[in-house]
Amino acid sequence: MAAAAGPRGGRRGCELCGAAARRCCARCARVYYCDVDHQKADWVSIHERICQLLIPIHTPLPFFSSEKERKHGMEQLLNRQKHIIDLAYSTAQKFILEGKPGNAIPAGLQALRFSIRVYGSYSVDVVPAYLILAEACIGADCLMQATTYLSQAQWVVLKTPDCSLAIQHKLHRDLGLLYAAKGNLEQAAYHLANDIYLASCAFGPRAIQTAGEYFHMADIFLRQNKMDVVNSLYAEVTAIWHAFLMKSVQTQEQILKSQAEASPFDEDREVGKDHLTEAQQAEAIQALNAILDFREQAPKQQRDETAKVLHSLAMLYYMSMDLSKAQEAGVKAFELVKQLPQQDSLEAVDRLLKLIKSKPFYEK
Repeated sequence: MAAAAGPRGGRRGCELCGAAARRCCARCARVYYCDVDHQKADWVSIHERICQLLIPIHTPLPFFSSEKERKHGMEQLLNRQKHIIDLAYSTAQKFILEGKPGNAIPAGLQALRFSIRVYGSYSVDVVPAYLILAEACIGADCLMQATTYLSQAQWVVLKTPDCSLAIQHKLHRDLGLLYAAKGNLEQAAYHLANDIYLASCAFGPRAIQTAGEYFHMADIFLRQNKMDVVNSLYAEVTAIWHAFLMKSVQTQEQILKSQAEASPFDEDREVGKDHLTEAQQAEAIQALNAILDFREQAPKQQRDETAKVLHSLAMLYYMSMDLSKAQEAGVKAFELVKQLPQQDSLEAVDRLLKLIKSKPFYEK
């Protein structure tokens, strides 16, 4: 098949790699690929979701009879492009959470492409797209590509004096993960230390956002066989999540109680939702399960810490309505707490198990 041509006959590059394109999407006729493998990869990742959305974006704007109509048309175009940025970013993030970083890369490329188009190459608003692409590339072991994306993100951040702490901490986290993947633990620790400091400034040292950074730092010390530091950091991560989830479960308990006491003639009330994002839930589940493995395999058992991890996991699974896993972790926590000299958390675990067995009507 001859190389695909653009609207004016110009040569078009592949959507994924930029090589000379030989194929064109038959549905939207707006994107081009070098071969069928790249076309399939893009379709599975993001193109299926945005195929028809690209048509009005890549169609020249009509002639407008007034300035008001022109502004309205430009505003519509901008909103469509921002919608694609959000959709592509969230899709890439979802693939990463599912352990499919390779599938996330085409979606990340779309997020980057439209971010540059909307905000400009040097805007800090482009940095999230660079970071999600870098994270996907690190997961897919494409470290050279990840390095390129992080270098671009770092350059933009350095040129933006008022860049938010939230963006800066994510940049240092990804730089830390990149150096860890390369085996440069000294540089990894440096960037993760900056990550912890910036996250603490942005959210507080006991915030769940900071807990994830403690966990990544613990991984560096684990690879250095510094078990005392690992133990301390894992205890901090567990304590942060345990305190947060205790409050979440108590709030949920109050909502269920008020619903049970409400008159059947009252207007329907919306069930309170947990404030955790899907990404935060996935990160917490991954971190707490890794800590649980560490606790259970440790030569010197710390049953109180193991019980706290199990209790945290039970609460986390309950809040996400994975009730079978919540029940399993909760029962293990209950049995372990009963063996401890101090059984302060026994009542809380027992109450959680009763909540799990009650199977609220909004269960997944």
